[in-house]
Amino acid sequence: MNSGSKDPVRCVLSIAGSDPSGGAGVEADLKIFCLLGVYGTCVITSVTAQNTLGVQRIYHLPADLVGDQIESVVSDIKVHALKTGMLGTMDILDVVCHKIRRHNLVNLVVDPVLKAKDGSILLEEDAVQLLKSELLPLASVVTPNLQEAEALSGLKIHDVEDMKKAARLIYELGCKWVLLKGGHLKKDAVDVLFDGAQFYEYRAQRRNGLSVHGTGCILSAAIAAEMAKGTDIPEGVAKAKDFVSSTIAHAVKLGRGLALARLFVPFPADKSSRKDVD
Repeated sequence: MNSGSKDPVRCVLSIAGSDPSGGAGVEADLKIFCLLGVYGTCVITSVTAQNTLGVQRIYHLPADLVGDQIESVVSDIKVHALKTGMLGTMDILDVVCHKIRRHNLVNLVVDPVLKAKDGSILLEEDAVQLLKSELLPLASVVTPNLQEAEALSGLKIHDVEDMKKAARLIYELGCKWVLLKGGHLKKDAVDVLFDGAQFYEYRAQRRNGLSVHGTGCILSAAIAAEMAKGTDIPEGVAKAKDFVSSTIAHAVKLGRGLALARLFVPFPADKSSRKDVD
């Protein structure tokens, strides 16, 4: 990991779509970076019209413009960690991979966003294979939810043991760590972290019953922020999950649809939920 001890200010780059509701996408990422004490930069891949009710329209930016944004940031500012979210098209995905390799960008967190909660397609189906073959091998951490993990692994996931099987298959695609999110399991939410040798489990009780917008974005951004600060992966995931739990516990209902995580006031983290598993 790039410790960057000579750089007093840690910088994180978010490459993702824009969400005008502020609950997900680069808008949420920048708020999270600020709350966690790192400097946030961003590259917008797609502009969406969305709110707490769903996604109404999507416009993917030209791939060369996405590439130019990345070039502008990383040629001028030292990036200590980065995350990808919504990438939209094969052309955008290809450019992002090229720029990451060209500039040797490290500490990459990949949130493999495929669909919105309302089912809207956020990555074209013909780009999924490129995601698996080109982007995941560049990733330090990949953070799929259950549906994304099924798409990446080809397995149906019903329980924690299925999650571990899928994590092994996703790890074999070339990433260093897999964090498979089990928030949609019927019982308590269990996330599984795997480094190719050891599993870690992170358990949390379900909170206030609200369905919250953008939790995947929040988690991946928080992990990237911790990586930029030099936190090791298991501890960074634990801190990120505690941060997410706090924002969900204090979520606010501002619109007519999903609740929004509270990203405008920092909350003390709960006790770490990590449990090492042999």
